[in-house]
Parts: sequence; C-alpha cells; structure tokens
Amino acid sequence: MRIWAAALGIGAFVVLRALDVFTEDDPFRWKDFVVDSLESALVVAAGAGVALLTVSLARERTEKDALIRDLALARAEGEAWRGRAQTYVHGLGEEIEKQLEKWQLTAAEREVALLMLKGFSHGEIAKLRGTTEATVRHQARVVYQKSGMPGRSAFCAYFLEDLLPARDAKPPPLPSA
Repeated sequence: MRIWAAALGIGAFVVLRALDVFTEDDPFRWKDFVVDSLESALVVAAGAGVALLTVSLARERTEKDALIRDLALARAEGEAWRGRAQTYVHGLGEEIEKQLEKWQLTAAEREVALLMLKGFSHGEIAKLRGTTEATVRHQARVVYQKSGMPGRSAFCAYFLEDLLPARDAKPPPLPSA
C-alpha cells in the first residue's frame, strides 16, 4: 500500500510540475522552479500522508471492531460458565455450612472458618471482622479442635481436596444451561 501511495505521490508531483512549467508565461528560472517544486512536493506529501492515515485509521477501526466482538464473546462465555458453575458452588456452600453446624461452631467461629477457606490470613480476617489477630488465632484453634483437624492445611483440605481432580482423572462435564 505504501509503495502505491509513493508511486501515486511521485506521479502527482511530476504532473503538477509539468503543468506548472508548460502553463507558465514568464521565462524559466531555476530559482522559481525549485521553490515551486518544494511547494508541490509539500502538497503531494500532505495528500499522501492523509491517504495513508485514512487507510491506517480504517485498519485500526476494523481491528477495534474485531476486539470488541472477541471481548463480547469472551464475556458471554464467562457468564455462561459462571451460570453453569453456580449450581456446584451453591451446593458446595450448603454442604460446608452443614458440616460447620455438625461441628457445632459458633457464628464467629463459622465466619473465621469460611474466611480461612477463602484464603485470608489471620491478620486479614482480624481486619475484616474488626477484632485482634490474637482473637482470630484463638477462634481458628477452636475450629481445628472442634473439627478434629490438626491445623489449617488439613481443615482446608477437608473441604477442598475433592474439588480438584487427580492428575489422570477427567473432570465430569458441567450441566448444560
């Protein structure tokens, strides 16, 4: 495209200069010829630049439209996946709540347990709950005792271990929407 634009620009320049020379009534002077040639070159260069910018703008607009379509598709796929997965997430949440009730955790201990399952540190849980880190550590110890787990890793693994398939296992298909 640029080669064609350059050829068109050079051709336009030659035509402009030829028209100027052949239609000039005054005697030929090199100084006037050079100045007029520079003016013509600037006009042609500006025109070629506008043409190239127009082509570039059209290409950018096409790419932008393609990216917008891809983004819309990705968002739709993400929403569909979240919708299908929500069934599992809701059921998992209910089962976790049932187990925490079986262990007879208090409301505060249940909240600490759920925040630990979400991956928050004791310090982060303390900030979220407006308590001290020592209080959260004590509540976490009580959660481990009531659940019969030796610590945080075992507690989290109790709920999360079966969510991740074994390396050689194929995941079951999600229900279709």
